[in-house]
Amino acid sequence: MPEFERTAGKPRPILRGQDRHQREKDRVRLSESQRRGVTAPELVFHAEYDTEPASESLAAAFRVPTGAKLLKRTYRTGARADETPLSLVRSYLRYEQVAVNPALLDAGNEPWPGGTQHQLGTLGIEIDRVTDRITARAPSAEEISDLELAAGVPVFELRKTSIDIRDRVVEVADMILPADRTEFFYTTRLCRWQA
Repeated sequence: MPEFERTAGKPRPILRGQDRHQREKDRVRLSESQRRGVTAPELVFHAEYDTEPASESLAAAFRVPTGAKLLKRTYRTGARADETPLSLVRSYLRYEQVAVNPALLDAGNEPWPGGTQHQLGTLGIEIDRVTDRITARAPSAEEISDLELAAGVPVFELRKTSIDIRDRVVEVADMILPADRTEFFYTTRLCRWQA
């Protein structure tokens, strides 16, 4: 669950770790009431859905032709207490794959209890692994406005790629996170040497 706290007028960073992917996968098999019980009431969530032809980059990621129809989901998340913007996300799914379940095409069903992994689970898709690629850069003028960034604050751009157990890319999400409100924390377990 993300953490957020405002201290002396400055937001404490959201902590993002790799374990969030396993927590989301674990929720896939819960009942709807159990999934609805796992919420973040301190956050405000807004979603917009549209379709978009696959750019060269997205086409390569999904292994589809350039111009293939994608479902584009744009999410904005903020802190409820003071309306501080915390992230901008553009998530892409293969339209033909998700159109089998019309509920997945309706932004009115957001926030979906159990998140994207549960949405894909309704199609029989199980996520095998998730990759996160993080870079830092200067924000665009639109990102400065949307995220209410102070002068000189950079952003992290995180590309999350979800790959299913059949080795297919099933979601690509580009997240823009303010550097003054985001902290990454990863623990990598290593196999022990055999004696």
